[in-house]
Amino acid sequence: MSPKKAVILYNELSPNPTPDEADVLEQVNIIAENLEKLGIKYSTMTFSLNMKKVEQELLAYKPDFVFNLVEGVDNKGDLIFLAPALLNSLKIPFTGGGLETIFITSSKTLAKERMKQGGLPTASWYHGEGVFVPIEGKRYIVKPIWEDGSLGLDEHCVFWWHEAGLTEAAKNLNPATHFIEEYIDGREFNISILAGLDGPTVLPHAEIKFYDYEGDKPKMMGWTAKWDEDSFEYANTRRTFEMGKDDDQLLNKLTELTLKSWDVFKLNGYARVDYRVDKKGNPMVLEINVNPCISMNGGFYAACEQAGISFDKAVARIINDIPSKK
Repeated sequence: MSPKKAVILYNELSPNPTPDEADVLEQVNIIAENLEKLGIKYSTMTFSLNMKKVEQELLAYKPDFVFNLVEGVDNKGDLIFLAPALLNSLKIPFTGGGLETIFITSSKTLAKERMKQGGLPTASWYHGEGVFVPIEGKRYIVKPIWEDGSLGLDEHCVFWWHEAGLTEAAKNLNPATHFIEEYIDGREFNISILAGLDGPTVLPHAEIKFYDYEGDKPKMMGWTAKWDEDSFEYANTRRTFEMGKDDDQLLNKLTELTLKSWDVFKLNGYARVDYRVDKKGNPMVLEINVNPCISMNGGFYAACEQAGISFDKAVARIINDIPSKK
C-alpha cells in the first residue's frame, strides 16, 4: 500500500539565517510540491533541541513516514544525527541515510576511516596522531570535521607545505573539531546517485569548473564559491555535464566508485559523492553527502534533470527506498 501521510521534517532556523541555512526552506517547498503530485498528504515540522516537543508533534500526527531534510540542529552540523536518532527511537520510517550512516558521514574523519576500510581511495589526512610531517611540494587544507555546506572552509584554509600557517595549524589542531587533509590539485566531480527498483542509478557525471583562477589560487568549492553571490568565486565556479572525448575511462571509474560508496556506506534513497581527480587521473573521494541538497540550483536536482528523471519520480524512488518499505 502506498503511504498516505508524511511529515517533512527540517531544521529550525536561527533568527537571522545565512544563505546556506535558509536554503532548506526551498527544499521543503520542493518536497511539498512533489508529495502533492504523488497524492501524499503532508505536514511540515521543524526539528530543534526541544526534542520532547518534536516527539509529541510526530506522535500526534502519526505519519506513515518522514521526509528528513534536517541539515543540523541549532545550526550545528555535529548534531545532525539527533533527528534520525529520534525517528529511530519512535520507529517512524524516514527517507535517506539511516542513523549510523548519517553519523559516520557527517564526521569527515570517520567517513575517511570507513573509506579506507572499504577500499575507496581518499586523500591522506592528519587527525592529531603522532607528529605531522608535511611532504615537500604538497599543499594541505585544514578542514572542520562536522560542518556541511563548506561552512568554515575557504582558500584561507589552504597552505603550502612550508608555510608557517600550516605549522601553526598542526601545532594547535583540535582533533575534536578539525583535521588536515592533503589538497588535491586537479579536477572536481560531484556524482549523484538515486535508488531504484533494480538497484541504484548513477546519474550523469557533473564536473565543477573553475574559470580564470590565476596562479596558485586554490580551486575549491568553499563557502564563498557556494553562497556569496557577489564574489569572484561564485561567479567563476560552474557546473557542467559536458565531458571530454578522452574522459570515458575516468567516468567509468567514477561510476564504479560511486556504486561502491553506496554499498560501503549502506546508503538509501539518494546521495552525492564528491571527488577530486589528481594530475595523473586518479580519483579521490572527498566526501559522501547523504541527503544532499535538493534545491533547484543544487547538483542533485540538476543531475535528475540531465538524466530526464522528473523530480516527482525521483522523490517516489527516494520514498520507495526507505528500508521498511522495500
